[in-house]
Amino acid sequence: MRATCILLCFFTFLVASSAHPGKKKQYKPCKELVLYFHDIIYNGQNAANATSAIVAAPEGANLTILASQFHFGNIAVFDDPITLDNNLHSPPVGRAQGMYIYDTKNTFTAWLGFSFALNSTDHQGSINFIGADPIMIKTRDISVVGGTGDFFMHRGIATIATDAFEGEVYFRLRVDIKFYECW
Repeated sequence: MRATCILLCFFTFLVASSAHPGKKKQYKPCKELVLYFHDIIYNGQNAANATSAIVAAPEGANLTILASQFHFGNIAVFDDPITLDNNLHSPPVGRAQGMYIYDTKNTFTAWLGFSFALNSTDHQGSINFIGADPIMIKTRDISVVGGTGDFFMHRGIATIATDAFEGEVYFRLRVDIKFYECW
């Protein structure tokens, strides 16, 4: 009798949970934020302005020129200014700090691991990001995996878009952050 009851309860659960197949629950973010970060890669001639540098390269000791085959194998670290708008000369609200690894041989793509360290009157704390960046796609999503301060244990999705680039020296990313778990 008890086994029949358990089986009937399980069957009822399955039917109830599949009552609306194809209808997904729409989640709304608990917090949203749009920021820009500006990356100026060291090219051997811009040490005063550079905010990132190649730290490993298949080209060996030459850490000022990105590899030719979609930059495959290059690893760069960065400490970039973050602004509220797309102007590099706007007052920074924090720093984007981390690394990107060019990890594909047949197209431009990178793997990102970085934090936004925010220190402004509006926001204090860090936001941590990780994920693949298929650079050639207009917008792409990476995971927000946590944070500190005002962003303590926040999680969500960051939609990034290359907002501007100048050759292989400068690029700017627009980062549209949507938090779905806010503490």
